[in-house]
Amino acid sequence: VNADGAHTFAGPEQNFDLIIVGAGFAGMYMLHRARGLGLSARVFETGSGVGGTWYWNRYPGARCDVESMQYSYQFDEDLQQEWQWSERYSPQPEILDYANHVADRYGLRADIQFNTRVDWAHFDDGAGRWRVGTSDKLEWMAQFVVMGTGCLSSTNKPNFAGLDEFRGDTFHTGQWPHKDVDFTGKRVAVIGTGSSAIQSIPIISEQASHLT
Repeated sequence: VNADGAHTFAGPEQNFDLIIVGAGFAGMYMLHRARGLGLSARVFETGSGVGGTWYWNRYPGARCDVESMQYSYQFDEDLQQEWQWSERYSPQPEILDYANHVADRYGLRADIQFNTRVDWAHFDDGAGRWRVGTSDKLEWMAQFVVMGTGCLSSTNKPNFAGLDEFRGDTFHTGQWPHKDVDFTGKRVAVIGTGSSAIQSIPIISEQASHLT
């Protein structure tokens, strides 16, 4: 049991050369690279699928703001040749499809533990290894830990008076529902003018009766 008294180390099967946090584009590449180096690796992903930013950000109009080819892995020429982007700036569903294609093609899911959040990690000087605690109350050990959490993994939710009393539906572009949201006939207020607002407003306005 770890010093926090809540995580249990079950045995050698939880001891890896490398632990990777996040199964987005960086995390998937690190797993593929680790395999090529003959390292044992385990990826922990909070969500139920691969894709990172493109798994979580499903808001209307979401798409990349760099050319689609920037998302193509270059470690395998066959992979590059077999995938054709349909648009110069691809929408979110297509980028997520690509991430799933890569995960399936290389069997990456076998070493990814989904729906599991990393609670903490600290280096054990005595053992010379990292100890990592996860949301399933297990403790893992590894020689290396790689953070693949990205720069868009935390949402910035507004906190102002009256928000908790609002009786309508509220959504955040960074935590958009996996099912479609119908704004037909609704009065919609969008807070913020960042990239997610700029991309979603034209789509939402086609359904909403009023948008501010």
